[in-house]
Amino acid sequence: MPFSPRLTTVTSDNVEEACALRVRPDQDGLVKPVAWSLAQAYVSPETAWPRLIVDGERIVGFVMAFLDVRFNPGQPGDRPRSGLWRLNIDAGQQARGYGRFAVEAVNDELRRRGQTRTTVSYVPGAHGPEEFYRKLGFRATGELSGDQVVAELELTAGPVRIRD
Repeated sequence: MPFSPRLTTVTSDNVEEACALRVRPDQDGLVKPVAWSLAQAYVSPETAWPRLIVDGERIVGFVMAFLDVRFNPGQPGDRPRSGLWRLNIDAGQQARGYGRFAVEAVNDELRRRGQTRTTVSYVPGAHGPEEFYRKLGFRATGELSGDQVVAELELTAGPVRIRD
C-alpha cells in the first residue's frame, strides 16, 4: 500500500473517531488526548491550527500547531512563536512516517504564514519524543515551558530533511 498521508480538518463527521485515537500506554503522560487538544482549540481559535492525519480513509493521527504565542509576555525581548503544539499518532500507526509527515506539514504551513522557525516543547525522559525531534533538526534552546524542554528548528526554503 503506498504512503499517501494528508491533513484534513476536524468535523462533526470525524470528531468521534479523532477522539478515539490512542497513543501507546507508555506515552500517555507525555501528550494530552485529542479531546483535550480540541477543547483547547475551541477556546483558542486564533492561535490553534488542529488537523487530522489521514491515510486513505483511515485517521492515523492528530497534529495541532500554535500560531503567534508569547511564552513569557511579561519578559523583555519575548517574541511571538509558532510551532507544534500537539502530535498524537495512534499506537498501531507509529514508526510509519506519519509523525515526520505531520511535522513537515506544520513547517510548510508556518512557512506559508511567513514564519522562519518552528518551536516545540516536550516532556523529557524515557519514551519521550526528544530523539524524534532531534532527528528532524530541532535543537533545545535551554528554555523550559513548565516542565517541558523548548526546542526550535530554523525553517529553510524547502521541506526539512531527516538527520540520522
